[in-house]
Amino acid sequence: MRTQYVDLRKTALDREIGNLLPETMARRYKMVCIGKLEKKIVVAMADPLDVFAIDDVKIRTGLDVDSVLAEADAIELAFKEVYGEDTSWKQVVSEAETMHVDVLNDEEEEAEKEVVIDQPVIRLVNMVIGQAVEKKASDIHLEPRESDLLVRYRVDGVLHEIMTVPKSVVPACISRVKILANLRIEERRIPQDGRIHLVMGGRDLDFRVSTLPTLYGETVVMRILDRKAMKVDLAQLGFTENDLSRWNEMLEKPHGVMLVTGPTGSGKSTTLYSSLARLNQPDVKILTVEDPVEYNLRGIVQIQTNPKVGLTFSAALRAFLRQDPDIIMLGEIRDRETAQIAIEAALTGHLVLSTLHTNDAVSSVTRLVDMGIEPFLLASTMNGVIAQRLVRTICKDCRQPAPLYPELLQLFSEHGIHESQVALAKGAGCVSCSSTGYRGRMGIYEVATVTEQIRELILHSGSTSEMLVAARKAGMTTLYEDGLLKVAEGRTTYEELMRVTAE
Repeated sequence: MRTQYVDLRKTALDREIGNLLPETMARRYKMVCIGKLEKKIVVAMADPLDVFAIDDVKIRTGLDVDSVLAEADAIELAFKEVYGEDTSWKQVVSEAETMHVDVLNDEEEEAEKEVVIDQPVIRLVNMVIGQAVEKKASDIHLEPRESDLLVRYRVDGVLHEIMTVPKSVVPACISRVKILANLRIEERRIPQDGRIHLVMGGRDLDFRVSTLPTLYGETVVMRILDRKAMKVDLAQLGFTENDLSRWNEMLEKPHGVMLVTGPTGSGKSTTLYSSLARLNQPDVKILTVEDPVEYNLRGIVQIQTNPKVGLTFSAALRAFLRQDPDIIMLGEIRDRETAQIAIEAALTGHLVLSTLHTNDAVSSVTRLVDMGIEPFLLASTMNGVIAQRLVRTICKDCRQPAPLYPELLQLFSEHGIHESQVALAKGAGCVSCSSTGYRGRMGIYEVATVTEQIRELILHSGSTSEMLVAARKAGMTTLYEDGLLKVAEGRTTYEELMRVTAE
């Protein structure tokens, strides 16, 4: 296949057309947009046969791509004409002049004496944090590379490249974050964990900070914990009426074990906190042990684990049983000892809520048995399990109807969803959603109630597939089925559902 060559040095460039491609994407793939005709753009590329780059552009812009060949040096010169000089670092510092951040760590003044951090770097870090909060990001990633520092935000579960910072200021940026988190700035050989408490725009924000040594320096991830952003009403999380009713019935039981399962970042903690908020009454004592305590809940006694002094999940749980609690929440069941004590707590009349890492609801039984828990103990204590994932919801500002293809209609029909119930939608892309078509997330769930039939299967070491059949017979819908219903309702898209549930 012959590829057309374009001499960019002799080509007039239109900045408006050039900016159809985001600058970070253009620089990453070494490409520049030089023309547009209806729903097609012409892109000059150093490698016009890079199909992955072309597909990425199609997805990001929603336009067809006609690629042409151009010299890499000419593309670099074109960047200056289209986007201006690569002054993102200077621009951010300039904008950060107005970003006000109050640091509430007591040790910061002492730490500041150990290293000199220039004011521009302090303003840069403030700006990176401030923009992340404004964009409602859940995590900030600072990733050193061979020649620079890449800044990425995770928004609605998806990472987005935001900017790059010159290599010359990378050590100072990382040191600034470590100072805020009260970490040892001179220690760069081992991972470290810390916490930052900031006040921005009148909002209290906590950041969970993790550093990790890499080939080109320390990479930093900051998890943003915004108490005001956390939804504590179970009805707002995405449960169907049937699933919410079944979960609430389980919460009303005076004792037993209830588990929430799913991978990291699937919203398990939010579901647990929302469940505790519903259970939190003046006549009930609730104790939690977490690693870390992500949100403070009024009226609930919360304990932070500290393995350095022996305060592990199991140690805290043993102490809990002498504190006369009604309800106990464990951040995670990680080992046999913790699982055993949780089961014993349920047997002695306590309601125990916790999380577990499994892919679906019924697999949690197998996981606990693998840990060494006797099946007869599980059969007598398990109340139910939720498995969950988070899917992005369609942006309300650019929402529009989407066509119903025959293949999708057949899929709905196979899962009992009639055509009259289908109202597909998609996001066209706008400023509010950064042209992604999505804004915000909601949960998709499978809620398995432990019925008498399932108890018998647990007791007699039934297989996971047998338990799945029994759970579905008792009214459980799978993650995929729950997500498909939300696609039909026009709350998310089938592509998003497959991104989250495809295995």
